[in-house]
Amino acid sequence: MASNEFRLHWQPLLAASIGLALGAALGHYTMSLFGPALIADFGWTKAQFALIGSMPLMTLPLVPFAGRFVDRFGTRTAAIVGFTALPLGFLAFAMMTGNIIQFFAIWLVQHIFAILTTSMVFCRVVAERFDRSRGLALSLVMTAPPLAGAITAPLMGAFMTEHGWRAGYVAMAAVTAAGGFLAIVMMGRSSRRKADTPPAELRLSRQELGRLLRNPTLLLIVGGMFLVNIPQVVASSQLKLIVMDRGVASETATWMISLYAMGVIIGRFLSGLALDRVQPHLVAIAALGLPAIGYFLFASPLTSVGILAGAIMVIALAQGAESDIGAYLISRRFDMKNFSLLLSLLTAMIGLGSAVGSVILSFSHQFAGGDVPFLIVSAIATLIGALLFALTGGRGQRGRSRDPAGEKTLEQAIAGELS
Repeated sequence: MASNEFRLHWQPLLAASIGLALGAALGHYTMSLFGPALIADFGWTKAQFALIGSMPLMTLPLVPFAGRFVDRFGTRTAAIVGFTALPLGFLAFAMMTGNIIQFFAIWLVQHIFAILTTSMVFCRVVAERFDRSRGLALSLVMTAPPLAGAITAPLMGAFMTEHGWRAGYVAMAAVTAAGGFLAIVMMGRSSRRKADTPPAELRLSRQELGRLLRNPTLLLIVGGMFLVNIPQVVASSQLKLIVMDRGVASETATWMISLYAMGVIIGRFLSGLALDRVQPHLVAIAALGLPAIGYFLFASPLTSVGILAGAIMVIALAQGAESDIGAYLISRRFDMKNFSLLLSLLTAMIGLGSAVGSVILSFSHQFAGGDVPFLIVSAIATLIGALLFALTGGRGQRGRSRDPAGEKTLEQAIAGELS
């Protein structure tokens, strides 16, 4: 029964939630809080700061290696590496002297290793242990980062107002270090790294890799993930700036960031419930096309607080769905021994989409004098990406997937759901 899974595996689920919430994702929900202060103190332009979203282009080639590292050496080892680098990076930010190249360099080094505090580690912890309620379990874990963001954003905003942005980065270092330690202690060993797992089973030949990379379902998921994440830079570093550019006061804009995080929580919970009950490609078309409405509203001349808050909520509800849907499809369509590798490809597409979006936004500021062209492109890309996810319902192999103990296949159980 589904309830038995939660009773048996609540501790790894909680550990994964803490680790994902207080890992690299926490920076996603707080970066935009630091933006106005850094721009004011160091004299950076908005176009320069927008380029921070393009930095994932530098780390993309390393992401699949990180995914394979998790598959081979287990989630605990990966988390130890990631949670060592993440707090050190925040301490380095606190000591910046003002050169924006220094800011980019610190971000780059931090995120080369902090990728090991993301979903490729903690979604695996959950997918290995949950079957019948996997969609809900994944959604609960993916809900943890926006919940932490909703709590952290106003607290960090008030803390920085009182103590400054340097103290804010020191606080981020302390929070991520404590959260990482707790998650690592609680998570337990990966089932793939148990002593009775044959080493040969963990290997992946070139022929197998080639077949995986040519799989039509994987290509659709990867393409869709890239497109729906082109607007990612809005939430990661630009949301407060975009809202303030439309005449909203700084305090109200900070509150809206918290509203965004709450919307993501609701969206992820609803998507998790839907994935256990509805075919995932139908969930995708309904959820992932939704943010286009929000981007069109931002691009419109409408600037009332109510309309802008509504646009943020619409974007946030869908923001909670794409990672759940991607992880769920990977866990159901492909062998779990390659889960982190394949999920790392989706992580790479999130980074690539965000990077491309950041470049488009920077050009939009430089050549169009604002963000409206970028927002229109974002809306169109989101709609096309949702369509690609929806097309996974009609094709792709049903790969062999194991239950948490690796004792039986789920092929028959999921055949009806994914046909």
